[in-house]
Amino acid sequence: MTRFALIPAVAMLVALPMAAEAQNMPGAQAAKGWKVRVDRSTSASDPDAAGAIQFMAHGPAFHAITPQAGVFWNPANTASGAYTLKGTFKLMKPSSHTNYYGLVFGGSSLEGANQQYLYFLVAQNGSYLIKQRTGDTTSNVVARTPNDAVAKPDGSGMSTNTLEVRVMADKVDYVVNGTVVASTPKSGATASTDGVYGFRVNHMLEVMVEDLGVSR
Repeated sequence: MTRFALIPAVAMLVALPMAAEAQNMPGAQAAKGWKVRVDRSTSASDPDAAGAIQFMAHGPAFHAITPQAGVFWNPANTASGAYTLKGTFKLMKPSSHTNYYGLVFGGSSLEGANQQYLYFLVAQNGSYLIKQRTGDTTSNVVARTPNDAVAKPDGSGMSTNTLEVRVMADKVDYVVNGTVVASTPKSGATASTDGVYGFRVNHMLEVMVEDLGVSR
């Protein structure tokens, strides 16, 4: 069974060397109102790194450093019906291996054993995936798929990808940097798209999240 810990994000500013620079940036502060669910690896071949997740707000942006995978959300942030969820994700440096990060939506019971959400993620190797989580079980909506729309790290080791989930009456479009990379039926094939939204960053990553929000 997957082990997890639920930690108020206000407590995430702790003194680890990797987080020191972010803490000293003007405007860096605890992300008040946000929660973090730590999703620890149970794979002996892909263990988590040492240390605790670091999660900070820098104005309207967020900075996540994740030795373990984490789901980040504010319970006040919900969306239902037809909407577009959008966020820009800046990978600050490559991971030691392929790890995914991106949008979470349709969330419910995120603090408990019956957690449920959909997620649309990208990785440094230029691929994306769409998955559904119910409790400790995950299933692919769209398996890992390479797409040229997904930006890979440049010579500096950084990359920027703007992700969108466009929920319409009969379908959901998944968009990377303005390009629709996948479409799925709104009902039948996946869980409800109504609920809490936020983001997920898998382990061994450092990511900045900007302009996260919903429009209708």
